[in-house]
Amino acid sequence: MHTILNNTTEMNQMKTREKSWVLVTGASSGFGEEFARQYAEQGHSLVLVARRLDRLQKLAEGLRRQFSVEIIVEQVDLSDISAVIQLHRRLRERGIAIDILINNAGHGLQGAFIDSKLDAALAMVQLDIASLTAVTHIFAQEMRTRRRGKILLVASMLAYQGVQNFAVYSAAKAYVLRLGEALHRELKRDGVTVTALCPGMSDTGFAAAAQQEITPGLKLLMMQPAPVVRAGIRALQAGRISIVPGWANKASVIFMWATPRWLHQAIFSRVMNA
Repeated sequence: MHTILNNTTEMNQMKTREKSWVLVTGASSGFGEEFARQYAEQGHSLVLVARRLDRLQKLAEGLRRQFSVEIIVEQVDLSDISAVIQLHRRLRERGIAIDILINNAGHGLQGAFIDSKLDAALAMVQLDIASLTAVTHIFAQEMRTRRRGKILLVASMLAYQGVQNFAVYSAAKAYVLRLGEALHRELKRDGVTVTALCPGMSDTGFAAAAQQEITPGLKLLMMQPAPVVRAGIRALQAGRISIVPGWANKASVIFMWATPRWLHQAIFSRVMNA
């Protein structure tokens, strides 16, 4: 009898995993990799999406071995909207419905707006705004039809203000935050939770990719990816509209709310730029 109960429990756990799929964009590094790790630890099946196939495959192999979860790897250039549509079609053909969408893919660059190449700025807008919007729209439609689902949009603390030498990036993340806030209310009545995650400076490799200089002020605020991701997952599970991880980052946002724009923008421009 004890054996039968154990087998039944294991079968139910397997069914739960099969029915609970998490899609993580930008999963090959940084927050995306950590989201994949933490959701795999919870027993969810994963769809990992990014451009770097070798990194995705290595991550998937390690997570399968460690947590015995089902993982699908999808090499997709998310800046190509047609590729996003094709990804959705491939998943539908396999009978995979996404229960949790972690819309994490994005990139940034540090530098004076006028001195930066126009192509680089537009590429940032395409990935951080247009592609994020497309991914959210496509998968949210299915969630609304099923009347259940969760979407986490990864914004940034820079979403709360324009920052010198991060003009396009901070503006793009402001879009992500405002989109998340609006969709939180629009989709709540349909059983879909939308939460915006606004991390501060984190040790994800983003700074190097963005050619960002780490100032002494930023070093004091630096967080590791694991607690940031943990905070995001908890906030999404709790149905919160947004979350700023870390007490220092929370204090910074409160400071922004409580002071004139000219003051906190001047201070944060100094913190962000050497």
